[in-house]
Amino acid sequence: MSSGARRFESLSVEEYLAGEELSEVRHEYVDGRVYAMSGGTANHSRVQINAVAALHSALRGKPCRPYGPDMKVRVVTPGRPNFYYPDVSVVCDSTSGDAFFQENPVVILEVLSHSTRRIDEGEKRDAYFSIPSLQVYLLAEQDQPAVRACRRTNTGFSLETYTDLQAVIDLPEIEASLRLADLYEDVDFTPEPGDPEDLTAPLE
Repeated sequence: MSSGARRFESLSVEEYLAGEELSEVRHEYVDGRVYAMSGGTANHSRVQINAVAALHSALRGKPCRPYGPDMKVRVVTPGRPNFYYPDVSVVCDSTSGDAFFQENPVVILEVLSHSTRRIDEGEKRDAYFSIPSLQVYLLAEQDQPAVRACRRTNTGFSLETYTDLQAVIDLPEIEASLRLADLYEDVDFTPEPGDPEDLTAPLE
């Protein structure tokens, strides 16, 4: 989901969290300022829902749990923390049912679009990479079967690319796997204007 209009007044973390409980519009919180989240396309929603459904099925009876786009992730930064709403996150530690955010995601998936690509591949990627628990960051196209997986290694994050509907993304970090055929079920493969053709290019 993309960040849209921003409010320029600086808010405390407490003010932000209190406001989110009452707001009908979700906001991300970066450097003390809030950014309203805009809506996505039907394909975006389908990929996101498919991912949650597939991961929920794969993780049934296991310690890890998937969350959809209504669950915030807190990223610890110098000064005040930042809060993002990933399209999908998987958390493996025990959290209370009334928690408003997660701190230790193991897997995060963002569904890309022309308007969100720069943020998802830049600001959010860097923020997510700083989370010690994060093992895999998935970037899924919404108009064609293509997923890039940034996987943590001993020397940083390595890049894997999946572009075949028969491909399976192994996720041993959460004792699961994700089939592209499941992720892209009922998705309309019409390229979005402005999206790049080379999906194997390395992230900057």
